[in-house]
Amino acid sequence: MLIGRHHAMAGGRTAGSLERSAYLLLSRIEAQGPMSIGQLAEAFQLDASTVNRQAAAMLRAGVVERIPDPDGGVARKFAITAVGSEALTDDRRRHQEGLGRVLKGWSEAEVAGLATALTRLNRSIEDLQGVVWPRG
Repeated sequence: MLIGRHHAMAGGRTAGSLERSAYLLLSRIEAQGPMSIGQLAEAFQLDASTVNRQAAAMLRAGVVERIPDPDGGVARKFAITAVGSEALTDDRRRHQEGLGRVLKGWSEAEVAGLATALTRLNRSIEDLQGVVWPRG
């Protein structure tokens, strides 16, 4: 809970920053490539109607666009626009700067230990949920 609270305090919502749901969905699309509503719902273990509302808001904000399935499927997919890519990059930078402020004064070994522990935590969560985040 404290990490989530700090996340909000460190980066804060600024004009042009992404809603949390948009940040998560765009991050997944960036990692995996264009995705349909069904694929996004499955990836996040959410109801398709929930993802549909979030995707509609992202379309209105201009951070995604609908494109034909590059693999020839029937369902249209969502791809990040240049505006979305820039917003994602800006938000990611703000989050990293906030984390840098939190970790100021930590040794390299302490930061590395935290990174190792968080990686293990994320993979354990993925194992329990049966959903793996794509990594490059």
